[in-house]
Amino acid sequence: MKETRLDTLKASALAIWRDHGRETPLPGLFVTVTETPTGPFHGVYRPSLIVVLQGAKISRLGDRVYRYDQGKCLIASLDVPIRAEIVTASRETPYIAFALNIDPAVIADLLLEMARDPDRPAPAPAALDVHPLPGIVIDPLERLLALAGKPWDIPVLAPMIRREIVWQLLNSPQGTMLRQIGLADSRMARIGRSIAWVRDNFTSTISVPHLAALAGMSPATFHRHFKSVTAMTPVQFQKQLRLQEARRLLLRDGADVAQVGFSIGYESPSQFSREYRRMFGAPPGRDSVEIRRSVARETYA
Repeated sequence: MKETRLDTLKASALAIWRDHGRETPLPGLFVTVTETPTGPFHGVYRPSLIVVLQGAKISRLGDRVYRYDQGKCLIASLDVPIRAEIVTASRETPYIAFALNIDPAVIADLLLEMARDPDRPAPAPAALDVHPLPGIVIDPLERLLALAGKPWDIPVLAPMIRREIVWQLLNSPQGTMLRQIGLADSRMARIGRSIAWVRDNFTSTISVPHLAALAGMSPATFHRHFKSVTAMTPVQFQKQLRLQEARRLLLRDGADVAQVGFSIGYESPSQFSREYRRMFGAPPGRDSVEIRRSVARETYA
């Protein structure tokens, strides 16, 4: 029965892709369809639900590897820089997936309406996790995707259906992890405050005591929990954000390499070039030429 329901979602996602491409009429919903596997690409995952309907994908966060294929979903609970690739796709069976952004404020609001079970164990905090797609969310997902063909209904119905999806997820086996996004005092939320600072100030020098204070932790405790959640140290996390911004600037502006390095916080052009090459596999000058030929993409699905 679930396979049949997945086929319905797949057909809806394909119809949206043919009519609109990746950007859909539904705010916060993104569709990806490709007939060929991709090489590694870099991007930033926002808090979201990513559902694979056909094919397979691998996402990497630090040294952690997450593989998800048909009928699986990945939940991203924080803004994190990732490296990903679509590994299973063909002309006969293309990779089909969609991502739905999750608003932490909606989770926090719904948590006020549900009785919390004090005996339910809290999950180990992690920015990403993979699960089977809960059957209970398939029906509201079907109704949400169907709204793409009813633009007049989107402003009224889409927020209600998205709220229903989050509610059902909170009451599914994945709910224990998802709750961590909405609980203001959870370890995940406190690490999230420090991540937000790094994201908004990635050109500034990292101060672990400052980030620890934002999270309400001692520096040693903060460092340990930050790495547990993101699989990276704060410095490594910042470096990935900086280098992804550098690549975006090179693609958008075609700016001078040294100038881009300085603009994202590097004082040494040679260090910038060396770390850029280590992350993207080519020095910034050559890479910028290549990514103009084949447009660099940040994918959410």
